[in-house]
Amino acid sequence: MHKPQIIQLPKIQDVRGNLTFIQSPDHLPFEIKRVFWIYDVPGGETRGGHAYKTQHEVIISLSGSFDVVITNTNGTLERFTLNRSYFALYIPANHWRHMENFSTNSVSLHLCDGEFNEADYLRELDSYLIQK
Repeated sequence: MHKPQIIQLPKIQDVRGNLTFIQSPDHLPFEIKRVFWIYDVPGGETRGGHAYKTQHEVIISLSGSFDVVITNTNGTLERFTLNRSYFALYIPANHWRHMENFSTNSVSLHLCDGEFNEADYLRELDSYLIQK
């Protein structure tokens, strides 16, 4: 997997409520090393605004909806709307992303293949775009 793409996760339907799960390596192209979630995002705010140099990430909407906007090194944009907990967005390393359009009470779950390392972040969009 070399480009951002939606991964459909298993969905077990039941009248008592649905269940979705992730098993590595069956559903993810990496072993999970870090998990975090984003919630209580005020209306109109964005999150992200960076790329990882080496880290890969999967983002899932556990509740509500939001958009993940990928900026490619040539400046083109790809928009993914996440609003179902059985769809995950895989983002490989070296892809700029930001998140916007959070609905009320939305929660995003992030699964990463590396621990937090500030040196792995690209935080200046202009620098990211000129690395072609």
